[in-house]
Amino acid sequence: MIPQLPACVLQLSATPRGARLGRLLAVEQLRSWGVRFDKAEQVLTELIANAVTHGRIPGRDFRLGLSVNDIGTLRIELTDTRADRLPDPQAGGKGLAVVAELADRWGVELGPAPWKTVWAELDAGGR
Repeated sequence: MIPQLPACVLQLSATPRGARLGRLLAVEQLRSWGVRFDKAEQVLTELIANAVTHGRIPGRDFRLGLSVNDIGTLRIELTDTRADRLPDPQAGGKGLAVVAELADRWGVELGPAPWKTVWAELDAGGR
């Protein structure tokens, strides 16, 4: 699948308050699109928590992007400024295990420096 630009982009502070606001706004966006968001909300919560916890550099924000393509696949993207810290599912944290279990696909894209984007996709039937 060729990713499209996110239809909804939010720039948020990499703080617990920014994480909470991002989750609330993202769930409301999904609701307005008519997307079922039970699994999507869990994936969002884990990716946002990782961006705020592991991708945080004081004074720098993170970006949350959401899009739904023409066949109904939801793409969630979290971009932070810690390209030097890649997600490691073997590190023992439960967050990426939840994402891997619930998402149909997920991965990491680097660049341009210092950014990285962690993304997850949920197919229409799987939400």
